[in-house]
Amino acid sequence: MKIAEITNVDFSLRHFLLPLMRGARARGHEVVGLCAEGPLLDLPRSEGFRVIPVPMARSLNPLTQARCLAALREVFARERFDLVHAHMPISGLLARAAAKSVGVPHIAYTCHGFLFNQPGPWWRRKLSFGLEWVAGRITDTYLTVSAEEAGDAIRLGIHPRATAVLNGRDPAVFRPDAAARAAVRAELGAAAAECVIVAVSRLVRHKGYPELLAAMEQVPDATLWVVGERLASDHGEDLDPAFARAEAVLGRRFRRLGYRHDVARVLAAADVFTLPSHFEGLPMSVIEGMLCGLPVVATDIRGPREMVVEDETGFLVPPMTVAPLAAALQRLASDAALRARMGAAGRARAVERFDEAKVVGRTLDLLGL
Repeated sequence: MKIAEITNVDFSLRHFLLPLMRGARARGHEVVGLCAEGPLLDLPRSEGFRVIPVPMARSLNPLTQARCLAALREVFARERFDLVHAHMPISGLLARAAAKSVGVPHIAYTCHGFLFNQPGPWWRRKLSFGLEWVAGRITDTYLTVSAEEAGDAIRLGIHPRATAVLNGRDPAVFRPDAAARAAVRAELGAAAAECVIVAVSRLVRHKGYPELLAAMEQVPDATLWVVGERLASDHGEDLDPAFARAEAVLGRRFRRLGYRHDVARVLAAADVFTLPSHFEGLPMSVIEGMLCGLPVVATDIRGPREMVVEDETGFLVPPMTVAPLAAALQRLASDAALRARMGAAGRARAVERFDEAKVVGRTLDLLGL
């Protein structure tokens, strides 16, 4: 079969779609990626995947999206794919509409989180729900990364056969690694006994950074490393002032590491993983932290609450709050034995539920590949 895997930006294709593309190719299929052009497409292209750039934009501007829809229709008509598999809300809607309009035989969608479940104005949530409902009518295979959102899709009539496939990472790559731990801690100036808390994500408001930075002021026994960057397509307030304040207040207990290609090594060097997001799908970074044997402090929202077992693999705290987050981080920072117990339980749970090979295999089976 000739398959199109479609998402919005290069970051998503590299970090979310590439394992699935590899899996489909290993089963003998021709796989083509489509997304906005970007530097992170160097890896899939170096592996021999053809990636067709299309003018995707994370925007509700109708003119911008009309141009993208036309570009997708032209590509689909020319390439004659057997299966179009779309991802993310806006790119997923456009790809399914374009595929239907040119007669693609099979249309699939993986939901990485519903916009109508996210905070925002009522009109945006209603518009999002309406578009999801309409797009569900033209979707043959409907997948979600979160079991809770598969339930939402069925309950709300978006698709009668929505199925959760979860997300996954490779346990052989993301794992406890004593050598990496020693090397990275030496590189970043962390003492052997120092408790390092790490957060890995895009640097946007809804990942909970203002709350996390404020909470760290109440966790004097720990250092915070932040891994990630703000994408050019990200919206919302600039977090640089909040990070600048944290650098002034926390001093050497705060390090911004930027975008790293060695995230697995950085996680292996840390002691606690945190992601205090306001909304999520099923965050890959939490899986990575769990596989590296780290206890996780996350928010009690869709996605993370399917991953973290309270008081067993970590702690769940209310979103957009500081005191509970600080208390959970401090509890772990002051108890190495608790960190070790929760980290080991978290890795075991992640290997069982979030092994990349299992997730990719299940997804390909559901796609009929």
